[in-house]
Amino acid sequence: MNPSPVLDEEAPAQQSVVDYKKNQKQRKVLAHMYAEGTCTLAHLTKTLHSSVPSVTNLVEELINNHWVKSIGTAIGSNGRRPVLFGLDTEHNYVAVLDVSTHDTKILFMDIHRKVIFRGDYDLRLDDNPTFLSSLAHYFTNALAESDINKNDVIAVGVSMPGLVDARRGLNLTYKNLNQTGESITSWLSNQIDKPVYIINDTKATVLGESRFGGAQGKKQVLAINIDWGVGLGIVVNGEVFQGASGFAGELGHIQVDPEGELCFCGKIGCLSTVTSALALVKRAQRDIMAGQVSKLAAFRDKVDQIDIDELINAAHSGDSYAIDILHETGYQLGKGLAIAISLFNPEIIIVDGVLTKAAGFILNTIEQAISKYCLSDFRNDMTIELTQLNGTAKWLGTHAYMMEDIFANS
Repeated sequence: MNPSPVLDEEAPAQQSVVDYKKNQKQRKVLAHMYAEGTCTLAHLTKTLHSSVPSVTNLVEELINNHWVKSIGTAIGSNGRRPVLFGLDTEHNYVAVLDVSTHDTKILFMDIHRKVIFRGDYDLRLDDNPTFLSSLAHYFTNALAESDINKNDVIAVGVSMPGLVDARRGLNLTYKNLNQTGESITSWLSNQIDKPVYIINDTKATVLGESRFGGAQGKKQVLAINIDWGVGLGIVVNGEVFQGASGFAGELGHIQVDPEGELCFCGKIGCLSTVTSALALVKRAQRDIMAGQVSKLAAFRDKVDQIDIDELINAAHSGDSYAIDILHETGYQLGKGLAIAISLFNPEIIIVDGVLTKAAGFILNTIEQAISKYCLSDFRNDMTIELTQLNGTAKWLGTHAYMMEDIFANS
């Protein structure tokens, strides 16, 4: 994937060793600025273990290719203050296609992760071969609405739920997405004429938290994404843990009730069948129809209008039924997390997803269940926190997934 000529990488046999090494150093400059922000030439010389003239030439070439720009001078330095350099935010945009089972969001973000355009679309992920065509169509429309020059878009990242094999560009949960024999990434790339990446939504979330959120600087992290399913993102030694096929973290599919409901995966009593937003909505609708006493009974003649927001609002207004099922949900989540804690011994657990709106009702019971089902020594050096990224962790993680790969491997 070659978003800019300055990042072209050929094997040393095809270009001089000097040019190859320069190209590698330019990547390190960009990766450093992406992770750390602004820096001076002096700082870069230490980072690259190179001379000031050499680094100056590298930065000047990156400026000429619209990757880097001067953004002022450093504060607090005696004498002549050095120039600060950072990534050029007027060029090199990426698109994030946030796909879920209830809608699709398409965002264009600059290289510093600022959202330049956002579009929300009634396109729901389903196992249908027409879905990708629709996704490509909405992307084209969003690009036109954004007024961003297509030539300035360097890559497109798709985050979606399911068993995503990022290396092969496949989603094995939704096997019928593309029946042409091509990978999702190759097919979309051919349609929209851009490099395409794909990542599981929960792995994107934990990457966002690890790079820019509450897990910054932490080496061992769990991020539970409680949405219409339940996913677990895992960071081990500072990097997202993928597993052999990229499927690690499917916490929602551990069995918690052998006599429970059928999960869409085909198994019985998965954690998702009792703790996901979808499971809670279905339970509330069923109970209200059966005569459950609750403020939600106002929906008895239109039960399909009960959604997760109505359930959480009822709890916040003191409805004991809504509070009870949210408490129970937190407890079941805590039992599931106790298994993950015993396996991965994390420093921090970040809670993200739609149920963070119900944090006051689920966090305490999550912690109670962990205390009951986990060895106490595991709790001593571990904290549980709500995300501070306000729903953006997935987008930030998808952004980082693309840019880190571009700077490392393009």
